[in-house]
Amino acid sequence: MTIASTALDATMLARWQFGITTVYHFILVPFTIGMSLLVAIMQTKWHKTGEEYWLKATRFFGKLFLINFALGVATGIVQEFQFGMNWSEYSRFVGDIFGAPLACEALISFFMESTFLGLWIFGWGRLSKKAHLTCAWLVFVGVNTSALWIIGANSWMQHPVGATFDPETGRAQLDGLSGFFQVLLNPVLWAAYTHVLTTSWLLVGTFVAGIAIWWMVRSANAGAETEARDIWRPIARFGMVVMIVGGLLTAVTGHIQGQLVAKDQPAKMAAAEALCETPNAGEGAPFTIAAFGPLDATCKDITKIGEVPGVYSFMATNSFTGKVEGLDTLNQKYGSVFSEILSQRGYDMQSQPVDFSPNIIFSFWSFRLMMLFGIFSAILAIWGLIATKNGKISKSTGLGKFAIWCLPMPYLATSFGWLFTEWGRQPFIVHPVDMEVDGSSVFMLTEHGLSFAVPAWQVLVTMLGFTLIYLALGIVWFLLIKRYVKEGVHVTANEKAVHGEDAGKNLSFAY
Repeated sequence: MTIASTALDATMLARWQFGITTVYHFILVPFTIGMSLLVAIMQTKWHKTGEEYWLKATRFFGKLFLINFALGVATGIVQEFQFGMNWSEYSRFVGDIFGAPLACEALISFFMESTFLGLWIFGWGRLSKKAHLTCAWLVFVGVNTSALWIIGANSWMQHPVGATFDPETGRAQLDGLSGFFQVLLNPVLWAAYTHVLTTSWLLVGTFVAGIAIWWMVRSANAGAETEARDIWRPIARFGMVVMIVGGLLTAVTGHIQGQLVAKDQPAKMAAAEALCETPNAGEGAPFTIAAFGPLDATCKDITKIGEVPGVYSFMATNSFTGKVEGLDTLNQKYGSVFSEILSQRGYDMQSQPVDFSPNIIFSFWSFRLMMLFGIFSAILAIWGLIATKNGKISKSTGLGKFAIWCLPMPYLATSFGWLFTEWGRQPFIVHPVDMEVDGSSVFMLTEHGLSFAVPAWQVLVTMLGFTLIYLALGIVWFLLIKRYVKEGVHVTANEKAVHGEDAGKNLSFAY
């Protein structure tokens, strides 16, 4: 598709707008999820041990958490408005089901996390230590249940259980109370949720360790070895432990989620491996190292480089000879099954034929880049733990620079993972549960979820506007994070007032 035709295509523009604003928002989400846990753990360690460096770490990373949280709220609000504007037909179709978890997130989790975050911010020197610590853990509960509701809504789009299609209203409807519990117990929800949690731990572990390692090296080389050893070294090792735990669990939860995707959305995983032809019986499907072609490449345009026999079959089935299907077979299945049902529901499949294959190149490389950028964290954890074992501090400027370069890598990994999840579901905005569809099956093509009342030029203007606004907000976010990271854990006059003799006399943001 050319640039000119894209600029006039309302569906493509609406997808780009939602994709851009969602990626901007999702960059902040894993940090908020993971850091809410780490700040609560750091404060708990201070509460139990009395070690001052844990208090310093709590306040230092708590400050960065607040900056991220504020921008996350600002960018998240836009998502809900887009459902009612650009995607009004989608909202009409699934609103009775999809809206419920979003409402729960706003009315329960968001108010919980924002209320107790406010108490935590302004409670220094005013609340008792136990009450203040409890607020930190309640913020963690609110943030993580918020993520559960949001992922629950998205997982229903990936695997719409507990609902049926009503041909009279043309809408999806919840299948009674049992349907509600099916939505909550959706296996895709719990696989996705645990994967998001563990990747969030990997991301914030890298963030904490990267900054602490950089400060440790900087302090040691500046002659402040006591600060390097007594403050930054334990914080760095704490972050690296979180990285290892998060990384190992990310691999496990990713494998589980990948198998569900291969079962429920086989075309997505086939595109991720550029598997065009179904392997013969008894032959495992290989893992392809690299594949190249134009962005809108079909199977005949793909050039592959390097294959590892049987690995894709193992990823999908836990067997190196497990049966998986290629895009050739899947296209035929999707076409024969869904063309008939879509025609029954009033869509003209003759004048507007549907390509049921996801974008191969985009799916292939987003899947690999997700894994590739995660490797940097593993290298940092191994290098950092070796450099700081047996009470040692490192003066290696190479380690310090590498720690800083590693900071954006988990952000890129999670972003590409999210892009793969959403792009690989195409052409469906609500993917069917399985291939055994009938008149009551719930599914929806992306192009059919678009609002009929919003012209392409309006979407284009708002997309450009949001992109520029979010870019400005992103620059502010980066500059604030950079400023406070470079400031370090040195206690300011404002913080002394909060902890010292004047504690509690004046309401202070303390950050």
